[in-house]
Amino acid sequence: MLFKTALSFVSPAGQRGRLCIFIFHRVLPQPDPLFPDEPCVRRFDEMMGWLAGWFNVLPLDEAVERLHRGLLPARAAAITFDDGYADNLLHATPILIKHNLTATFFIATGFLDGGVMWNDIIIESIRTARNPEIDLGWLGLGVLSIASIDEKRSAIEQVLRGIKHRPCAERDEAVESIRLICAGNVPRDLMLAATQLQELREGGMSIGAHTVSHPILAQHPDAAARQEIADSRDFLEELLKERVPLFAYPNGKLGRDYLPKHVEMARELGFTAAVSTNWGVGAEGRDLYQLPRFTPWQRSRLGYCSRLLRNYLPGRA
Repeated sequence: MLFKTALSFVSPAGQRGRLCIFIFHRVLPQPDPLFPDEPCVRRFDEMMGWLAGWFNVLPLDEAVERLHRGLLPARAAAITFDDGYADNLLHATPILIKHNLTATFFIATGFLDGGVMWNDIIIESIRTARNPEIDLGWLGLGVLSIASIDEKRSAIEQVLRGIKHRPCAERDEAVESIRLICAGNVPRDLMLAATQLQELREGGMSIGAHTVSHPILAQHPDAAARQEIADSRDFLEELLKERVPLFAYPNGKLGRDYLPKHVEMARELGFTAAVSTNWGVGAEGRDLYQLPRFTPWQRSRLGYCSRLLRNYLPGRA
């Protein structure tokens, strides 16, 4: 009750209303020792119970409209997922429905129907690698031991950090080389099928665009970046037979992953709003094409509450 009162103070109704947008990617059936912070079904159920009790959770498109008009309820929030993993339908959606919640799912359309995102190729290749070490001297990482879970986790973090912001062609070449070196098993069912995406929408969830191939827009030529944004929207609108008004910038940090010119592209392409991964909350006067998103990682109820409140402080974005 105390936390709910505090939330009502920092997030009142009306013109001074503030919108807290939560971001998730996956909900796993069981905890993953390689990624202990990625929520499993049990953990996600716990968090959704908290959010249902603390917030007035709205569909993101409705929340954006209310924010624009100064009509947000107190403690306004929205829930979002990025990329388009199959577990969004299989594991996240039943829990959302259980708690009478809704979410918006931002889809990188090029990975539907059996595609695999480059970071997942790295993760699954190292997870299932046949050798206890890999030589990545050509990446400047030297020989990395991957015999234990901790060593695999460290290697994955180093590789992802080392190639994430390289030019797409160079990054993809590195990813394929690592896949061949590891000779592991990369599953082809991580992402949604198009029919599953339709099922997600028919189940009452909302869908947004997230580019085709999830590039770092800041490193893409302008025409290619615009095409990535427009093509993902057009594909989704054709598949779902409805307008897709919302967009999420891949990776989503201003200056590193997207630039002001990409904000203008989203605006010019007719989206109603776009979301980033900059910290903070939506508020009156805030750019609707750079709405911040955040999710606390603390596991205790008290720590989660405390981190949520800090996200409302000025200057966090």
